[in-house]
Amino acid sequence: MRRSPEERERVKREAEEASYELGKEMPESLLRLRRLLRKAVKYAAASGTRVMVVLSGSDPVKVGVATAFTLITYEQVMRSLKGRPQIRVLYAFNQYFEDSQLRKELVKRSVKERGNLLKLSIIKSEDARRYLGTTFQGLVLDLVNDLRPNRLGILVGIVEGGGMIVLQAPSWDSWDQQLTEFKRNLVVPGHEQPRHVFISWFKRKLLEHNRNVFVIDLDNDRLVSGEPVKLPPAKERQVSLPEEAEFPRELYSLALTQDQVEAIRQAEWLIEPPGRGRRKLLVITADRGRGKSCAAGIAMAGLAKALGGQRRLRVVVTSPDLQNTQSLMELAKKAFEAEGLDVEVIADRGLIEGFKGKGFIIKYVSPDRVPEAEADIVIIDEASGLPVPLLHKIWRSHSRVLVASTVHGYEGAGRGFSVRFLGEVKQDPNTELRQFEMREPIRYSEDDPIEAWLFDVLLLDAEPAKLEEPDLTDIKEGRLQYLVLEPEELFLKREDLLRQAFGIYVQAHYRNEPDDLALVADAPHYSIRAVATGSGRIVAASLLAEEGGLDEELCNTLLNQDKTKGNIIPDRVIKHLRVPSFGRLRGWRIVRIATHPSVQDRGVGSALLRFIFDEAVKRGYDWVGSGFGVNERLVRFWHRNGFQLIHVSPDRNPVSGEFTVLVLRPIGEQASKLAAVANREVKVKLLEALQDSYRGMEPDVAAAMLSSTAPVTEEVPPLTELRYQRLWAYLYGPMTYETSNDVIKEVVSAYWARAPLDRGLLTREEELALIVKVMQGRPWPEVSRELGIQFEDALSLVRAAVRKIAERYYGLGEGSMKALGFDELDSPASAVGKK
Repeated sequence: MRRSPEERERVKREAEEASYELGKEMPESLLRLRRLLRKAVKYAAASGTRVMVVLSGSDPVKVGVATAFTLITYEQVMRSLKGRPQIRVLYAFNQYFEDSQLRKELVKRSVKERGNLLKLSIIKSEDARRYLGTTFQGLVLDLVNDLRPNRLGILVGIVEGGGMIVLQAPSWDSWDQQLTEFKRNLVVPGHEQPRHVFISWFKRKLLEHNRNVFVIDLDNDRLVSGEPVKLPPAKERQVSLPEEAEFPRELYSLALTQDQVEAIRQAEWLIEPPGRGRRKLLVITADRGRGKSCAAGIAMAGLAKALGGQRRLRVVVTSPDLQNTQSLMELAKKAFEAEGLDVEVIADRGLIEGFKGKGFIIKYVSPDRVPEAEADIVIIDEASGLPVPLLHKIWRSHSRVLVASTVHGYEGAGRGFSVRFLGEVKQDPNTELRQFEMREPIRYSEDDPIEAWLFDVLLLDAEPAKLEEPDLTDIKEGRLQYLVLEPEELFLKREDLLRQAFGIYVQAHYRNEPDDLALVADAPHYSIRAVATGSGRIVAASLLAEEGGLDEELCNTLLNQDKTKGNIIPDRVIKHLRVPSFGRLRGWRIVRIATHPSVQDRGVGSALLRFIFDEAVKRGYDWVGSGFGVNERLVRFWHRNGFQLIHVSPDRNPVSGEFTVLVLRPIGEQASKLAAVANREVKVKLLEALQDSYRGMEPDVAAAMLSSTAPVTEEVPPLTELRYQRLWAYLYGPMTYETSNDVIKEVVSAYWARAPLDRGLLTREEELALIVKVMQGRPWPEVSRELGIQFEDALSLVRAAVRKIAERYYGLGEGSMKALGFDELDSPASAVGKK
């Protein structure tokens, strides 16, 4: 909701009335903080590290004044060290809370009156992502009414070495139990009270990392924690530009570290195109804050100048979100200016979408559209935020790709990218792969204590346990123990298990944000299960959400209204199958299930599913289900474990590029009946819509889903004499596919409607050919491209597959027509049901 001008004026008046002279009647805790800060800031400025202050209190006036006091103290120390520096401070407040506005106004007024070298940039907290890639000397982040880990991860990273971070917090003693906005959003029907775990974890990590991290309890006027630490002096940054290079020297002069210079130099390799049928993939990885996106932006400008000629160069930029690319785009803009190129900036609502210049065009494209986009070069920013199957498509669809990916950071899980995507790339003989890892932080020193705290509190560096030989033996012999893990115990007593479980999630899933950690901690309907070896090392972990148990009124309203919080499976079943009573049933939705990367495909995930299902039965649940972006491997995994396909989305996810499906393993009788009906409906939907909504669906995915759903019918449709003859004429006579495609479609549809009854009749390649050509109706050139075969081979493959079906269903062989002995006067339309 927006505040009226009158309300805003009232807040300003209150701030003016509440303001008093700084330095007089200051609480003892702030006076002590000032003495400590003078040391800490001097040490931080010398070492290129940062200082953080947490100001906790229930009185917004005290917190606001303390914030201004802290900033002005910081400014005074920096002025004594550097003369008259301009100190840019980003202030992020919560516009929807009056006390947050009051704190902001107090700081704004005090800084304006007393600290004329402090330049405040005031933003709304929800706009944090817009400031990716920017640099400030100070940050004030209001956490009193809300603590969102994503925003914390983004904004803390923008402060440079020697800088000051101020976190505003509510009363230290009661903060744990505070009902923040983030927690309110975790509440779902049937679970009205969130847990209070994450902030307790957050507070503990503040106390554990007390080097240059100061916590002030203003309500009790005490310094809770913190001490100044003298760290080694910052290393003088020396950047050596290459003597000979393809890119202009002006571009290399934009680099802030030697790592950036080397990353830009690596991109020169992409100037020369790969040989026919081959691909080049350049991968630049780094932890957050190393400038990989900026290096990619500078390199992009260099490639545009080097390759932009009479034939227009097409460069596609993609990322999980356009906002994620703004650091890259801004540096590209600077690089074009440095090169002296006249470019047109393509922008929308303040965000750069691309550039047009002489001989080149650069344009942002959403990830799901990149495989089909025409591009000479593709640049993927934050590839760790994209699912591995989509990365595979992009890689295989383009000959020159530059990838920038975070290893650890809020943007996504880099380890899944490193292990699963690059693992397959390295095995491809037609791909030339180059990798470069950037290590040197740009804004602050490598031993910065604030980065150490941030990585720890948000588990940005969580890793699975290292398995030893006894663990592998336990897995081989099936000796696995089932762990029921409560968040309170995990976060506050068993951090080792928490790191193991979260580390497995990070490596297995394409996107793990800091918000996910807080969700695991505080969402009241979430729980964690795992299996471990005898040593206690976790080898598979799952995140579960309890759904259903909805009251009758809500079940009925879900038929025609927007979805409710949580309850994804009940919502989709009610809307798409029109069965409100399903919402009364209770079950577990498996939000995530992941196996340790060292022991995948050894039955560990299936073992965990069996444990979960058995526990669900004991709890009296009606079903266990899941939802995920579909690929062939996952369809077969869930089907093999007894889960039935009950829903497929009509559209692809715009980030993952995948269709979302729901699967269900029923327990009770009512759920079993509904699952059977839903499974049949999914099959009918696919059969009828593969030429429409699902025309672009991957053929292996379509085939897997059709094969894993129950047969719609066991009957073989009869053919009229004329259709029988036309089918023979296509298979053995002079007629083409186009002259007989109606009867071919009828026969092939029957095969898939009966699936998997005729399993083994066709090869996998033949099934895929029938999906692409007959069921999806794609043109022959597209069929050959999709299957990776020549045009003539595609024609032969489809014909061979239809012959096998015709022989099985109708006994139709090459000599069948002679045996029929049709009289020319017979009616060709009379039915001759053949089997």
